[in-house]
Amino acid sequence: MKIDFANLTKAYEEHSSEFEKVALDVMSSARYILGKETDEFEASLQNYVKSDYALGVSSGTDALLLAMMALGIRGGDEIITTPFTFIATAETIACLGAKPVFVDIDEETFNIDASRIENAITDKTKAIMPVSLYGQMPDMDEINAIALKHNLAVIEDAAQSFGALYKGKRSCSVSTIGCTSFFPAKPMGCFGDGGAVFTQDAELYDKIKAMRVHGQVKRYTHKYIGMGGRLDNLQAAILNVKLKHYEKDIERRQNVAEMYTQLLKNYVSIPSVKEDRTSVWAQYTVRIKNREQVQLYLKEAGIPTAVHYPIPMHLQECFAYLGHKKGDFPVSETCAAEVMSLPMNPYLTNDEIEYITSNLIKNL
Repeated sequence: MKIDFANLTKAYEEHSSEFEKVALDVMSSARYILGKETDEFEASLQNYVKSDYALGVSSGTDALLLAMMALGIRGGDEIITTPFTFIATAETIACLGAKPVFVDIDEETFNIDASRIENAITDKTKAIMPVSLYGQMPDMDEINAIALKHNLAVIEDAAQSFGALYKGKRSCSVSTIGCTSFFPAKPMGCFGDGGAVFTQDAELYDKIKAMRVHGQVKRYTHKYIGMGGRLDNLQAAILNVKLKHYEKDIERRQNVAEMYTQLLKNYVSIPSVKEDRTSVWAQYTVRIKNREQVQLYLKEAGIPTAVHYPIPMHLQECFAYLGHKKGDFPVSETCAAEVMSLPMNPYLTNDEIEYITSNLIKNL
């Protein structure tokens, strides 16, 4: 048996007639940038997330950049975040000349440990950027309370958690600015790059809306330094279709995760989701001591795996200038050495899940 990790082919085939129709509509009308499809998608995003404002942008990375630009983040500022994440989180901070200040993670959820944040705050701190890793949001009430106390902004890096719930509220709706990604392999992915920014603040919305078009407030009149950060209209049209079916996809991902959990709970360290929130299962990530050996066995059985992420940010060469060393963030380092993501997509069958788990268990 050969398993598909994300099964993007099936994601296309299931709604191919709808995708092809909207794609042809965009192409035949020549509405390539900021057309009605983008307007419709942004309205649907706003309604789905229950955010006052939503903007489609060119990628999840650009969403983070635009969020910080709108907040006025600049050289010398500090942003508190996690070292256990994809590089875009810390990279965008550095791109603006600011300093990523790392705080170790909670071993159970892999998200930033809110109890450690306050000790990292200095007079240069301007924002906290928690990451909703693997599909589950971190302790946002605690993080927001710390931010309020110290007059800081909160930017949720929700690249992996679009659609997840925290105490009944959607990811991207419970911070100063929420940012997500529609990269193809995300729980709701487009057919290229795409992302979105959410806020409840009208002033921030207006700034980001201008900044995604080079700071332009009317043609050739530029109020801000911005960037080319628009969501392609073709991707917006595709995402309009995806969003209509997304709740069903989330339910199926949760069913896959539940079956994994039941079959694996007595054999490996499984993911932990807190009772007051849900995960959209961007990844189903277990912890294994002999990871490389197990990955090799599974590969030979036709089962792909991935490591999200093998090197924490503070040990990446590009962040050597921060002066960190091994041992500075021990929980992140331990997790990075042990985590292994299993195939996760809405189309995995019971037989495939049993095949994956049985091969994993016998090769531990």
